[in-house]
Amino acid sequence: MTRLFQLQIARAIARRGVSCRPFKPHTTSMALTYKQLQKQIEQLQRQAESLRSKEVTGVVERIKVAIAHYGLTAAHLGLETPASSGKARRSTTAGKAKSSPAFADSHGNAWSGRGPRPGWLKEALASGRSLEEFRVDGSGVAASATASRSTKAGKVGKAAGKSKRAPSKVTYRDDAGHSWTGRGPKPGWLKAALDSGKTLQDFLK
Repeated sequence: MTRLFQLQIARAIARRGVSCRPFKPHTTSMALTYKQLQKQIEQLQRQAESLRSKEVTGVVERIKVAIAHYGLTAAHLGLETPASSGKARRSTTAGKAKSSPAFADSHGNAWSGRGPRPGWLKEALASGRSLEEFRVDGSGVAASATASRSTKAGKVGKAAGKSKRAPSKVTYRDDAGHSWTGRGPKPGWLKAALDSGKTLQDFLK
């Protein structure tokens, strides 16, 4: 009975021209469409990256102009971290210490006053010098250098004073016109006269 019913249905479908072939989905057309979409997506991604790169370049250039114009720093932009700020302060402090030594001598040696004392300072202190002698004043000159210059100036002044002594009032002359002030070694003409039996009183004028 069942077999007969199936044959009747098949004959009816054949009379109406309906194919009894099994249904097959159009997988080929769907695969091509998917590939096309993927290709379009890749093209759009490349376009988006190119456009972003151009926009970033323009934004960076505008930021550089603004930074140069207003003198902005990392701290103004909120980009400075505590670690970097600490390093900056330490470098600034170190730079100040190097640029302005606290102690120096007349030979160009200097010490910032921080850390171990250098060898030249230890030797000076061991020889009896005091630390204050090497302290640099506001003009950047050590006290020892200032004292040294003062001492030299005093010596020069004394030497100048000696060179400006009043001329001697005692003068010795002979009949030939030779003279002697009475200071320094006796001249040859006077020695010869004294050897001949004369005395200094004979030439006192």
